[in-house]
Amino acid sequence: MNLDNLKTTDGIDVAGKRVLYRADLNVPAKDGVITDATRLERVAPGLQALAARGAKVIVISHFGRPKSGPDKENSLGLVAAALGGLLQRHVSLAGDCIGLHAHAIVDALKPGDVCVLENTRFHKGEETNDPAFAEALAELGDIFVNDAFSAAHRAHASTEGLTHHLPSYAGPLMMEEINALKAALEVPKRPTVAVVGGAKVSTKIPILTNLVGKVDKLIIGGGMANTFLQAQGIDVGRSLAEPEFHDMARDIMTMAKAHGCDVILPSDAVIAREFKPGAACEVVGVENVPTDAMILDIGPASIASMGAHLRQCRTLLWNGPMGAFEISPFGEGTFTLARDAANQTREGTLLSIAGGGDTVAALNAAGVAGEFTYVSTAGGAFLEWLEGKDLPGISALTR
Repeated sequence: MNLDNLKTTDGIDVAGKRVLYRADLNVPAKDGVITDATRLERVAPGLQALAARGAKVIVISHFGRPKSGPDKENSLGLVAAALGGLLQRHVSLAGDCIGLHAHAIVDALKPGDVCVLENTRFHKGEETNDPAFAEALAELGDIFVNDAFSAAHRAHASTEGLTHHLPSYAGPLMMEEINALKAALEVPKRPTVAVVGGAKVSTKIPILTNLVGKVDKLIIGGGMANTFLQAQGIDVGRSLAEPEFHDMARDIMTMAKAHGCDVILPSDAVIAREFKPGAACEVVGVENVPTDAMILDIGPASIASMGAHLRQCRTLLWNGPMGAFEISPFGEGTFTLARDAANQTREGTLLSIAGGGDTVAALNAAGVAGEFTYVSTAGGAFLEWLEGKDLPGISALTR
């Protein structure tokens, strides 16, 4: 991806123009109530700015996973109402994202108005990137703004297809995500460290193989660290591990050494015989895990060592927890390291970028998500960027 070719709407006259604005309004909801409005809160300033410049703003998005056409459960009606509350203005909802219903709503817009078109996934042509569906969407706009980094790893009609029909620009939230990841991986302040955790090595192999060539230090925690320990001949008892990936773990260690990347694994662990809240636990060296016990968090010596490595670095990229943080008392490793990173960020000595679903939840649980330099809510797109992949929704904007 030639990111230097990305254009934004800065300096573009949008007054009176129909701006098709691809947002990610796919927020979690239960029983008709939005349970986390973070994505709406983040996209609102971009919408507000375009409306203030006199654009007719037409928001398009997917929502949920509808199986066969329109259904109430996956309607964007709830989201449109919530967005109107955030923007403090009326936001109308079209009964469809193409056709007569959509054209009627769009034709009624005045400069500064905002509307939401119904769920793009109600049409099969969205996910198949059908050219006819993309063209029907494009009929509703004069320019296209993609502000949905979190959907940029999908070549769908509303992310990739539209760029073939309309002048296309990256939105402000898209640029925030891209600039944060560039700062962490492309032009970082060194030394750099990546903290990578989570349950399984198998889900993070492309990330690890890409990162060892880009960062100076790689801290590995969570269940995936157990596979690396096993690959070195250490018995991890009943801990979650993937013996079939021992060779890959050793290969990653070899690659890291060739690139001059220092890999830091846990030296001690919090273990328990039961995986439940309040389970009896103790701290042991990783070489002394009993055969009937499970590693559920990193221990105090590991926390101290990893914290020391963190303090030597200027840039941090974080993906994945260090232990089973959702269950007390197995979150202390994640929480302490997160607070260390937040402290350094506040002091101005560390640029801290984090992302991935479990990561965001862990930083929220530690109470420091708002203290990192940038926390991505992008999920799959964030992970694919870490893997070094081109994201079709972004590549399309660079043409």
